[in-house]
Amino acid sequence: MQTIGKFVNAAAAGTVNAANSAVTMEDFLLYTLASLGLGLIIAITFRFKNKSSKGFSITLAILPAIVQMVIMLVNGNIGTGVAVMGAFSLVRFRSAPGSARDICSIFLAMAAGLATGTGYIRIAYVFVCIICLMDIVYAALPFGNDMGKKQLIVTIPESLDYAEVFDDLFEKYTSYNELVNVKTTNMGSLFKLTYEIRLREKVSEKEFLNELRCRNGNLEISCGRPVSVPYEQL
Repeated sequence: MQTIGKFVNAAAAGTVNAANSAVTMEDFLLYTLASLGLGLIIAITFRFKNKSSKGFSITLAILPAIVQMVIMLVNGNIGTGVAVMGAFSLVRFRSAPGSARDICSIFLAMAAGLATGTGYIRIAYVFVCIICLMDIVYAALPFGNDMGKKQLIVTIPESLDYAEVFDDLFEKYTSYNELVNVKTTNMGSLFKLTYEIRLREKVSEKEFLNELRCRNGNLEISCGRPVSVPYEQL
């Protein structure tokens, strides 16, 4: 019991390195609980002002423990490490690309698992708390927001030249516009155009859309804030 007590105290001080010592059941339980705690903090933090599925949140909560287990099993053995890397190389991610914030959360969860797996529990908690706090602060502030930018989707018949059909209207109503995607629909008889735009100050969005309707033959038009591609349900 004295040995376990010394180990717990050393782990709390962030001085135990699992890669340089034999893994005991006490070590395993301590590191796993620490990893699960860090994963829960990360999962809760990255749901703040962020749309993510329940499956993705569960993945973030469990990922540090999985990485920690891998690191403890390797335990400084080069051959085992190479085998584990080979096994991970067989994994293919089939979900749609997430936002930059989703990718950041995955890297943070992996870093937390690496830290706990090598015994630096205290450092892991301090680091994760700092990163999560800054994530909440940046998400709450208008940091990096492109104010006023909208996504405009316009359907036009194939007889119109989509490259120049709305140039005069964009010049009149927008301060910025960019054609970001062109897609054929309805058996190729229609084009669906996706623009990123920023309306000029003191212009009527309704008047802008009305003139677009007159130009595209009253086909479907959609205008709203840009939406990032959501993570696929895991």
